[in-house]
Amino acid sequence: MTRTTPLRPLDVEALFPELAAFRGTTTRLHPRPGRPEPSASSVGGPMLWPADEPWPMCDEAHGRGRGRRPADIHRYRQVLAAAWAREQSSGPTQEERELLDDLHRVHRIPGTSDTDPLPMIGLAQFYRRDVPDLAAGPDDCDLLQLFWCPFDAHGPGRYDLNLHLRWRRSWEVAEPLAEPPQPLVVGADCFVPEPCVLHPEQVVTYPFAGLLPEDLCARIDAWETAAEEEAEESADDNTAETPAYQYDLSIPPGWRVGGFASWHLTDPYPMDCLTCTTPMHLLLTIDSSEWDGGSGSWTPLEDRNQATRPCATPTEVAVGRWGELNLFACPTDPEHAHRWSIQ
Repeated sequence: MTRTTPLRPLDVEALFPELAAFRGTTTRLHPRPGRPEPSASSVGGPMLWPADEPWPMCDEAHGRGRGRRPADIHRYRQVLAAAWAREQSSGPTQEERELLDDLHRVHRIPGTSDTDPLPMIGLAQFYRRDVPDLAAGPDDCDLLQLFWCPFDAHGPGRYDLNLHLRWRRSWEVAEPLAEPPQPLVVGADCFVPEPCVLHPEQVVTYPFAGLLPEDLCARIDAWETAAEEEAEESADDNTAETPAYQYDLSIPPGWRVGGFASWHLTDPYPMDCLTCTTPMHLLLTIDSSEWDGGSGSWTPLEDRNQATRPCATPTEVAVGRWGELNLFACPTDPEHAHRWSIQ
């Protein structure tokens, strides 16, 4: 089933014609639980990986012998989802609660060293044929694959992520790897994605307000303030919420490729290539939810009558404190090191 973004609550270019010069596009991926094949773009699905090529490993020194088992995490989600899906459900039965408690146990792997090879988790892969706003890869590569370490124990503060991106030519994979290595335990449930098929949809987007020209940003702020004051004066419970540039008119929530990054958590700061100093472009956004209370106007038409939580969090992936992870790439050379920011 396709996913369709509703029309925006108003035409923002009619209010601010200058925005036409900054208009861009982004591809909303709309991941939904399914059974993707290695030949398809997916989140949490099987990767098209050569059998004779080493799987990405985390070799940074950190604890890796204590955590939850990935199979238990998937089973826990299945049991809980089935319990709440029952008609007039009051939640899990006593038997299911006991099973859930057992599946939620933390396990220790005896004899594990902090430097033992740790398989990364295949988070997502995207074929250029499926995703209109996916940036060009090196040479004629058509497949982007993303992996991460299932522990946030990296960097100077020992709280950073360890990400690995790989471009490849899909037609060169003659013998795909059938059973990729998996970590025995993971540091948190949010590192384990549920297999999701994608429903890519290209939509119009505009930059974060703080990156627009100062005069235009000030006018948008003034318009929002006036609209909020007018709504407060009307004091009508039936009055729809006033559309906001940030949450309704510019940058959609959810997993998406290309477009503009949101800087709602921190002030915008330069995201330049560390190799050639070129300003980087947004490659991919990994969001903890497809929409929330502040961005509900972006809920696809096909999901309007669905239960909110499982539909809004289909991948079960979360970053930071329920935020979004923005990955940036160098437009000059896609093989230059990527950078990222959590908002």
